[in-house]
Amino acid sequence: MPASSQEAVERADETVDRLLEAGRGPGDILVLTVGEPHPWQQHELSFGEERYWAQLAAGDDVFYADAAVGRPLRREVVVLVVNAGGGNRARQAAAKAADRAGSLLVVCGGNDAVSPLFPAAERPVPA
Repeated sequence: MPASSQEAVERADETVDRLLEAGRGPGDILVLTVGEPHPWQQHELSFGEERYWAQLAAGDDVFYADAAVGRPLRREVVVLVVNAGGGNRARQAAAKAADRAGSLLVVCGGNDAVSPLFPAAERPVPA
């Protein structure tokens, strides 16, 4: 979903809402951020790392994480939030996100940052 770096988190939230409205279960969705952590991730981490990671294991809610996290994360749907400039970190995040998505990868961010990550894609598809 095309968006500026500043709008990427907002677009990701809209995407998650649409996925849920379309019938996806919350436990099917993983949101990965390239830049600043998603506000919901920050909120959940405020209760401690153990509780935060227990949510991933429970698998009953949307899970928010840093795209560079080393833990094995996999969900049917991954929403990659490119909320920082492109570059090597974004390229690595895109590769990880593609590997972690079981059936659908949605990328939210500016065309200038996102297009080089997926050179085989003809153009972004607005949702």
